[in-house]
Amino acid sequence: PLSLSVRDLQFHYHDDPTLVLDGVNLELPAGRVLGLLGRTGSGKTSLARLLLRLYDPTGGAIQLGGIAPDAVPLAQLHQRVSMVTQDVQLFDASVRDNLTFFNPAIADDAILAVIEELGLGEWLRNLPGAGLDSHLSGGQNLSAGQAQLLAFARIFLTDPGLVILDEASSRLDPATEQLIERAVDRLLHNRTGIIIAHHLATVSRADDILILDGGRVLEYGDRVALQANPDSHFSHLLQVGIEEVLA
Repeated sequence: PLSLSVRDLQFHYHDDPTLVLDGVNLELPAGRVLGLLGRTGSGKTSLARLLLRLYDPTGGAIQLGGIAPDAVPLAQLHQRVSMVTQDVQLFDASVRDNLTFFNPAIADDAILAVIEELGLGEWLRNLPGAGLDSHLSGGQNLSAGQAQLLAFARIFLTDPGLVILDEASSRLDPATEQLIERAVDRLLHNRTGIIIAHHLATVSRADDILILDGGRVLEYGDRVALQANPDSHFSHLLQVGIEEVLA
């Protein structure tokens, strides 16, 4: 697992000088899971983009495992840090190529093992075509839950040290929900995790909580301690209902 250190982080997009992240500090030891909360526009996704180096900070510093993201080649960074977004991008290509990102070095046995582990074996067997050679037309004929599970499969095959999970805000059917819950458990095992959470059940996986508001840290600390403190914002969120407040 990778540790994460964020110090005095500032960021604004090129075409707008307004800071979307302002003075963010955070220390996430290797193997811990952070629950990242905040309303739409609070800076959660921007923070994730900086960790993936889709953008560089305007000010401050990020370190992953003690190393700045810009000190390693981008391809290497993306092997160590992976993100599952709500919007899963699938290619007009075979199941194999979709899961391996066209990397021929990943053995079929490894791909099939991950597919079975995530509960997608039956789905694969029911596809018209020949197993991993079956063609996916850019995600057509896939439910939202299946697309999410395929995104998880990609991560298992790259085996990163830090996983960022932008939880689907929409509800899935109970059977798929259960598969995803199980997949998330496995995904976070022996990895550092950041969950951009929209549902209460997901937050309970976190060791630490960071609440962003307008790009600033509103609250940050150990989840159990914050939960036990009736004056904390997190405790208030739990009482009022996280889905309502963070909508």
